[in-house]
Amino acid sequence: MTTSASVPAGSGNAAVGSGTVTDRLIEANARYAAAFADPGMDARPVLHVAVVACMDARLDLHDALGLSLGDCHTIRNAGGVVTDDVIRSLTISQRALGTRSVVLIHHTNCGLESLTEEFRHELEMEVGQRPAWAVEAFRDVDQDVRQSMQRVRTSPFLLHTDDVRGFVFDVKTGLLREVDPA
Repeated sequence: MTTSASVPAGSGNAAVGSGTVTDRLIEANARYAAAFADPGMDARPVLHVAVVACMDARLDLHDALGLSLGDCHTIRNAGGVVTDDVIRSLTISQRALGTRSVVLIHHTNCGLESLTEEFRHELEMEVGQRPAWAVEAFRDVDQDVRQSMQRVRTSPFLLHTDDVRGFVFDVKTGLLREVDPA
C-alpha cells in the first residue's frame, strides 16, 4: 500500500525526488494555501469533544469518526496514552475551549506492545541522560485503555469526566470496539 507521502524504496527515507520529505510537505502546503479560504471558525470544537489517540500513521481519525474540520480537538501521542501533557491539553480544551466529552482511541498492533521500560535504560546508555518520561509500554490494549480512562476520570484538573469513553481501533478492519471501563 502506498500513500501520497510514501518514499520511494532505496531512498533512505530522506529524499523524495530532488528534495527532502519536508520539502515535499512544504510544496504541498503551498498548493493548499493557494486555494485556502478562511473557514471563519474559532478554536472551540463544534462537537465539544476531545479525541485522544495514538500517533500511528494508520489511523485517519477524521475519516474513521466521520469528523470535519472544526469538529473536535485531537490530541495524539505514542500509544494514545493519557500522560501529564495529555491532561494539560484536555484541561485547556475543557476549561478554556468548551469541550465536554473525551474519546480515547488505542489500536491493535501498537508499537508500544513490543517495547518495555528497558527502552528508557537503553536510551540512557546511548545518550548519557535518562529520559524524564515513561515509555508507557503495555501488553494488554484493553487494560491500557481502562487505565487511560481512569486517569481522565480522576484528574482534579478536568471539569467534565462523566462522558469519557475508550475504544480500540482495529487496523485491519477500521472498526472501533468499545472497552468496558470496569
